[in-house]
Amino acid sequence: MAALTTQTVSPATKPASKLFPYKKVLVIGGTSGIGSALASQFVAAGIKVVVVGRRADRLSSFVAEHGSDNATAHVFDITKLSSIRDFITEVTAANPDLDCAFLNSGVYEILNFSDPDSLDMAAFENELTTNYTSFVHLTAALLPFLLAKEGQPTSLIYTTSALAFFPIQLLPTYSATKAALHHFILCLRRQLRCTDCRVIEIFPPIVYTDMVKGSEEGYVKDLATMAMPLEEFTEATWAQLDAGKEQVAVGLSKVAFDGWEQERQQQFEDFNSLVGR
Repeated sequence: MAALTTQTVSPATKPASKLFPYKKVLVIGGTSGIGSALASQFVAAGIKVVVVGRRADRLSSFVAEHGSDNATAHVFDITKLSSIRDFITEVTAANPDLDCAFLNSGVYEILNFSDPDSLDMAAFENELTTNYTSFVHLTAALLPFLLAKEGQPTSLIYTTSALAFFPIQLLPTYSATKAALHHFILCLRRQLRCTDCRVIEIFPPIVYTDMVKGSEEGYVKDLATMAMPLEEFTEATWAQLDAGKEQVAVGLSKVAFDGWEQERQQQFEDFNSLVGR
């Protein structure tokens, strides 16, 4: 197993292919980890980015690293649900050439129901809002803008998880939010199938990011020893995105995706062909 060390991702500089035709990507949750790494990869491929997150210092560092011609940034907290629509209106007005949105934010909390006194229900509410509810609000706010670009390729990209396929017992809410988001994405892709807006889902395995570094002690310390290096994940993910894949499964996620998930999605298509439009 590769040594688990803090990594600086060096993205490939080959221009994006025609199968990933987007010119400017809104990256929500781009201050660290997967979001920051893929945002850097987009820039390396000649794609401009608008990076969004809560940490102004990291956003400033990202813009300084990549240059203001390639990257701009906005500070925003996606858990402020009532502000999402106004925020998206502001960002799209300032960036009318946006043609892709990458929704990547995520948090996890350990919830051990065998020790009820330890449960932090405020943290549970924040996890649910961050990982699922905000994504639905963001989708609803972005779609009028993206669908208005009729005849132009646009896309919504979502980060879910291998835990969309199978849960980890001490991360019940995180696992449930990823499964819920996966189901939402399947339905959204089917609803938008006759439009120019593609719906792309990335299923990371456990990746060695700031989220996992904090788990090297305590209940979920095994996560760190199982984690894929961030650079390896970024390279594998970009290769699939650049090849036009709509469902991007890497590492442990690919085992589940290539197995029972194929049968499950076929049943989804078969059933919805009977009851849907």
